Amino acid sequence: MATAIKICGISSPDALDAAIAARADFAGFVFFPPSPRHIDARAAAALAGRAGAAIGRVGLFVDADDGTIAEAVRAGRLDAVQLHGNETPQRVAQVKERFRLPVWKALPVANAEDVASADRYREIADLILFDAKTPKDAALPGGMGLRFDWSLVAPYRGEIGWGLAGGLSPANVAEAISRTGAPLVDTSSGVESAAGVKDSDKISAFCKAVRAA
Repeated sequence: MATAIKICGISSPDALDAAIAARADFAGFVFFPPSPRHIDARAAAALAGRAGAAIGRVGLFVDADDGTIAEAVRAGRLDAVQLHGNETPQRVAQVKERFRLPVWKALPVANAEDVASADRYREIADLILFDAKTPKDAALPGGMGLRFDWSLVAPYRGEIGWGLAGGLSPANVAEAISRTGAPLVDTSSGVESAAGVKDSDKISAFCKAVRAA
C-alpha cells in the first residue's frame, strides 16, 4: 500500500496548487495564531474552494475550543481534525462526537514511553501522528524542523492508523519510510524556503521521494 502524504501548513494558493500537482493526499490548514502558518476562516474558505475534491483537508488545532473548531470546519470544509496540543482521550472523544469527522491525535515523541502513550487513544482517535517533541519553552508544538529517533516507532503495531512527522524533507523521507514503514508522512518546514513559505519545488521533490521509497 502506498504511503499517504500530507503537506501541512498550506496557507497560499500557490502552495495548495503545488500540493495538488504533486498528488499529495492531504493539505494541512493550521488554525493556531502563534504559528507562521496560521490561516483564518476567510483564507481557509478560499483555499477550500480552490481545492475542491482534489485533495483532502485536515485542520490543525492546539487545545482549541469547540467554537474555534466549528468555524474552521465550516470554512475549510475539513475532512479531518488534527489535535496537536495536550488534548486528553476524553477531549478527543468529545471532538469526534461533536463534529462527526475523523480525528487525528498528534503525540510528541522523545522516548519509548511517548510512543506507548498512543494506547490511550486506540479506541478513540482515527489516526496517531508521531511528531518530534519540542523544547518545553518552545512557542510551537510542531513545525520546527525537529526530528526524533525513528527506531522508537519502527516496532509500533497499533490498532489504528498512524503517521510520521517531525523534520521530514525530500532528502530524508525515503529513509524514514524504509526504517519505520510509516503508512503516512507529514511535512511542513521541510518543504519551505522560509518559515511559513512553502516551496513548490520542494513539495514536488518530497512527493516524488515518497513514491520512490
